[in-house]
Amino acid sequence: MSNFCVIIFLMPTTKPVARHISKLAIDWSSLKKFRLVVVAYSSIQREHFATKDAYEAEIEVEQRAIEVSEEVRKLGIPVRTLPGDQYFYTNLLVDKPDLVLNLVDTLKGRDQLQPSVPAALELASIPYTGAGMEGLIIGNNRNLTKRLLMAYDVPTPPFQFIRRAGTNIDEELGLPLIIKLNEGGGSVGIDNHAVKESLRAAKLRVSNMISTYKIPVVVEKFVGGPEVTVVVFDDGVKRHVYMAKKVFRIKADGKHFFTSLESYRDAKAYKYVFVDENNKYDIAKLAIRAFGGLQHKDYAKFDVRIDENTGIPYFTDSNPNTAFGPDLGLPMTEVLAMHGVEFSDVLASLLSKYAKDLD
Repeated sequence: MSNFCVIIFLMPTTKPVARHISKLAIDWSSLKKFRLVVVAYSSIQREHFATKDAYEAEIEVEQRAIEVSEEVRKLGIPVRTLPGDQYFYTNLLVDKPDLVLNLVDTLKGRDQLQPSVPAALELASIPYTGAGMEGLIIGNNRNLTKRLLMAYDVPTPPFQFIRRAGTNIDEELGLPLIIKLNEGGGSVGIDNHAVKESLRAAKLRVSNMISTYKIPVVVEKFVGGPEVTVVVFDDGVKRHVYMAKKVFRIKADGKHFFTSLESYRDAKAYKYVFVDENNKYDIAKLAIRAFGGLQHKDYAKFDVRIDENTGIPYFTDSNPNTAFGPDLGLPMTEVLAMHGVEFSDVLASLLSKYAKDLD
């Protein structure tokens, strides 16, 4: 069976864009400068992924790109979607867009290749949104992310980086432990059985994951307590921080509350509520520090666990190019909406930040 892709070109609407007061910096008039914006997304094929779960975690990206394209069109801007495949660079050179909204998470199922997209865009001198090469290299490596967080005095749980199956786990980490892939997002590899309460069970889990995914893992001390989603958005004037606490309906494994792959598929697995005032300032301050230290750009999402005994907010994961789109089922969009920030404003602010550099 031959492979093909669908390329969509949307002409701008003639309906005028409604003006309103936004919490973000938006230069509405600058949006008229755009000749063409490209929305780039991952080209997904089942044979490129080690497991069905990893494939299904990415399969919706083309639909999300279409939805983002429609929102761009509503702003009166010509827009086109392009898959991140072998023709991507050639299409860029032909189209010569003013800006690329980079939604590419993976190339041929490998998150490690994600930095090649901003590399190609920089080679072609085309501006793009989201993290650059450095930020994506860091963001796709939990071991490196956690070491940099430590260097910038951002609390992160004790951990051990393991390359080989059968490696002994450091007893000083304590228990329980959560085992994660060193690379990959969308909770791939973190199912309802990811938390282990013995070194023996954790070691077996490590060996199984390395054998299945063929990449290293990170063994991390599991922090009991509330889980908080933190979003940082840079509108070019200010780095805004928005956050919300997850209230889980049930314990993923019957013992612990945490976000698993199964919870992503269950719309009722948890709900968001506002974070307690006594935690907000410290988390926001640390999020801004982490955003800069990890070389993130434009926007990012952090996962934070607040220790139930000490109250210390531990940054467990970072996602520099988190899922971006109008769907309220996406964590970033849902958290921003809780704080009165609509996706249309996020998009307009992001675009206007880059429009100011156009002739």
